[in-house]
Amino acid sequence: MSRIGKIPVQLSEKIQVQMKDGSIHVEGPKGKLNFTIPAGIKAQVADKKIVIERSSDSKEDRALHGLTRSIIANMVQGVTQGFQKELEINGIGFRGQVQGKQFTMHLGFTHPVEMTIPEGITIETPKPTQIVVKGADKASVGQCAAVIRSYFPPEPYKGKGIRYVNEQVRRKAGKTVAKTTA
Repeated sequence: MSRIGKIPVQLSEKIQVQMKDGSIHVEGPKGKLNFTIPAGIKAQVADKKIVIERSSDSKEDRALHGLTRSIIANMVQGVTQGFQKELEINGIGFRGQVQGKQFTMHLGFTHPVEMTIPEGITIETPKPTQIVVKGADKASVGQCAAVIRSYFPPEPYKGKGIRYVNEQVRRKAGKTVAKTTA
């Protein structure tokens, strides 16, 4: 039995769960999420709990057992509390701003970098150098934050770029000029 997979997912009163056609639909105050349950895995809703079981002890079913439970638990947490990732922009003149469904960043290029905000994701900029990505789906929030970071990853010499809050960037020493005596 999987250590993660055998733990039932607790449900609150705010959440509605529906099972049909091999998929699970979770709805709560922060949104709706769907997930197709893989073959060999069964999920049942009983007593404000979701119980995940596997049909066999094959290596694939054992691997999918814990994964499916984790994904469903993340769905439940996402529709009740939501997920968020915080990023910070470092660099002189670097800034970001939200304009409707467009997120614009000025990152020292000759042109501003524009990105369309995906469905189900909200991006906030409390300060011009601070970015907060929020949403109900954990994978979508993480992917959106990774895409934003990929436009200008932190560089090791001056530390400029977009990084996650509390991310450690290893700094490198620059070139040293050798003094010549003539």
